Amino acid sequence: MAAAVPKKIVIVGAGFGGMAAAKALRKVAAEVIVVDRNNHHLFQPLLYQVATSVLSPGQIGIPIRGILRKQQNTTVIMGEVTDIDKERRCIFASDADRSHAAIEYDYLVLATGVTHSYFGHPEFGKFAPGLKSLADAVAIRNKILQVFEQAEAEEDPSRHRELMTFVLVGAGPTGVELASAIAVLVRTTLRTEFRRIDPSSARIVLLDRSPRVLMPFAETLSTAAKRRLEKLGVEVRLGSGVDQIDEDGVTAAGARIASKAVIWTAGVAPSPAATWLNVETDHAGRVRVQNDLTVAGHPEIFVIGDTAALDQDGNPLPGVAQVAMQQGRYVGNLIDRRLRGKSAPAPFRYADKGSMAVVGKGFAVLQTGRIHLSGYLAWLGWAFIHVRALAQPGMRLSVFLQWVWTYFTGQRGDRLIVKDSSPMREATPARAASIH
Repeated sequence: MAAAVPKKIVIVGAGFGGMAAAKALRKVAAEVIVVDRNNHHLFQPLLYQVATSVLSPGQIGIPIRGILRKQQNTTVIMGEVTDIDKERRCIFASDADRSHAAIEYDYLVLATGVTHSYFGHPEFGKFAPGLKSLADAVAIRNKILQVFEQAEAEEDPSRHRELMTFVLVGAGPTGVELASAIAVLVRTTLRTEFRRIDPSSARIVLLDRSPRVLMPFAETLSTAAKRRLEKLGVEVRLGSGVDQIDEDGVTAAGARIASKAVIWTAGVAPSPAATWLNVETDHAGRVRVQNDLTVAGHPEIFVIGDTAALDQDGNPLPGVAQVAMQQGRYVGNLIDRRLRGKSAPAPFRYADKGSMAVVGKGFAVLQTGRIHLSGYLAWLGWAFIHVRALAQPGMRLSVFLQWVWTYFTGQRGDRLIVKDSSPMREATPARAASIH
C-alpha cells in the first residue's frame, strides 16, 4: 500500500502571527511552507530605534531560515503572493526568478499584516515615508541624519530652522516613540558634533487630528505622555488634520509648516488578502473571520493578525503583536488537532496582556488591566519585556548591551547614511569648494 501523501500547510507572512503558527506546527506530521517577500523576521516594535540610530537593522531582524532551521518539516520560500485560487487550493507567488509559481495547500494561513494608509492621498507617500519595514527604517534614518548634514553645509543661517524641522503625522505609539527618540537624539548624541548648527534647536512637530496622543491608552497615561513629549521639546498639535504634504512641508488646519523631513506615523491599511479571497471585510478592508479564525465557507483557510477582523465582547481586536501571536499559536494547535483526528479547541479568545509605549529616555507608559503606570518603572518594564520578546538569545544580549551603552554614554549604534549614490559625487568642484 502506498504511503499517504503528507498534508501541505502554507503560511503566508513571517511576522509575529505567521512565525507563531509555524512554531506551533513544528511537530506536526505535515509539510509546512512559509512564504514571505523578505528573508527575515522583523521585530517591528523596535523599528523606530533603527530609524533613530540606536540599533542596527541586524539587531531586530533575523533570517527566517535561522529561526526555523531545526524544524525539519518546514520549508521557507522567499516570494510575494499575488493571488489565491480557493477552488484549486493554491496560492500564486512571484519574485525575480520565480514568476507566478503556484503553490498548492491543504491548509492556508494568511498572516500578511498591514501597510501604510494615507487616507485617500497616496501622493503623500512620496514626501512622507512610513515605518513598517527595515528598508523604511533605514530610509528614515538617512532622512533624519541628512537633515543635519544639509543644515551644516548651508551658508544661509536663516534656512537652518526650516532644514531642521521634523513633522510627524500621527500621534499613536509609533509617532510618540519616534518623536521622543528624535528629541533625545538631537539633544544628546548630535549636540556637540556640529560646528555651524545647534542640533538641539531642531523643531519636532507631532500632528494628529485626535484630541489626545496615544488614544488607545487611558486618558491619564495620554496626558502623562503628552507632558513628557513637551518636556523633551516636542511641539504637540492635536485636532489638526493634514490637508497637504509636499516637498517643502505640510499644511495642517490651514497653517503651513516648512519642513524637509516629514514622516508618516498615522494610519495603516491591511494587505490585499480580502481581494485575493473575495470575501466579506470590515470597514477597514480586513477579512471577516469566524471565531475559529477561518473564512466563512472555507474551513481550510485561516486569516490572523492585522489582516483579520474579529470582535470580542462587542469590540474589534486591536492590531497589535500579542493578538497576532496568540492567533498564530491557536491556528497551529487547531490544525494539529485536526490532522490527529482530535476535537476542535474552544473558539479563539484573546488574553489582553496590556499595552506599552516608550516616551524618550527612562520614561514609558504601561497599561494592563487596572494597572496604569508611567515613568521610570514603566520604562524598565518595557525594556525587560521587549528584550525577552526578541527571537534569539544573541539578539537579546546585543540589544541589551547597546541600550546600556546608549543610556550611559548617549552614543548610538549605527549612524551611517546609506544611499545608492552620494550627492557629493554629483557636486561640481566649484560648489564643493564653496563649503568652508
